[in-house]
Amino acid sequence: MPSVTNAFARTMATAAGMTLTDDGALISNGAVVHRVPLSEKGRLQDTDYFELTEWIRNNHTDEITLMNAYAELIQTDDLGVLGLAIKTAPTLRASLQRVERYFRLVTDTAIYHLNETGDLAFFAIEGQTAHHPVLAFRNETALAGFAVNMKRVVGSDLTFEYVCFRHSCRSTPGRYAAHFGCPVKFDAERDAIAFDPAVLDLPNLLGDQAVADFLTAHLETEMSSIEDTPSLSKTLVHRLTPALSNGAPQAAQVAQEMGLSERTLYRRLAEEGLTFRDVLGQAQSALAQELLCDSDASIAEIAFLTGFSEQSTFSRAFKRWLGQAPAQFRQRASKA
Repeated sequence: MPSVTNAFARTMATAAGMTLTDDGALISNGAVVHRVPLSEKGRLQDTDYFELTEWIRNNHTDEITLMNAYAELIQTDDLGVLGLAIKTAPTLRASLQRVERYFRLVTDTAIYHLNETGDLAFFAIEGQTAHHPVLAFRNETALAGFAVNMKRVVGSDLTFEYVCFRHSCRSTPGRYAAHFGCPVKFDAERDAIAFDPAVLDLPNLLGDQAVADFLTAHLETEMSSIEDTPSLSKTLVHRLTPALSNGAPQAAQVAQEMGLSERTLYRRLAEEGLTFRDVLGQAQSALAQELLCDSDASIAEIAFLTGFSEQSTFSRAFKRWLGQAPAQFRQRASKA
């Protein structure tokens, strides 16, 4: 099950003027307002973290202010050895390469890629979990936090060409631009920070090659202990989601594409306590919630995009998943 370091959850709570205690109680004005199961290993399951973040966002007066506060509060030091390796790497490029390689040590809900193949370099975040309504906000806060910390590592003169997000803008674009110090584009093809490639060669203020090499060796040791194979259900959700607009994929077709027999696919899912229909429903439900929250698509269009041929069939399925009709869910989400 994907998880997140508790540091991210604690910082989000602090950014909202709340406190997350060691036993998972979220406290506001002296009262417990929400609870999450924190593990002794300092991690929080992805669904619990997303629900916590969504609860905080829905109960905050201004999510842009919340994003800004989180970005200012989260620091590389909160990432343990990885944070130290980021700070002591000799250049910005080396810092981002360490994030790309080792970020899985603090969460496997997202990965980062540094792409230098074009005229601009991109530092992009890619989700590794099923869709959730809060992921657009998660991506905003994550890149906002990296933008602040890059300037802490390199120096305040660091500039970005632009920042882009795949989702639509939910507030005033200028407020995002004010935080990032550059234009911010929405409805883009990726979630990323764009640079002039030359800035990647900028030296880090605390760069020390010897220290960075020592810390990197430690990170490699930690990485070697992580199981590399993701769950089949997680792999399936990522495979199914982009294919839904062409209709709900059949298990036999998916199994063939994955190089498995249909029988093996069913058996491996059963070992996780799931059926193919369960995983298909997870992909459809999560994508439907995202589209209802973060797009202007009609209910009929969302039905089609999530693999249903009829709006009525989609509506019945959605009510079975969430206990409410799609229109009711959208209305409540818009008021949150």
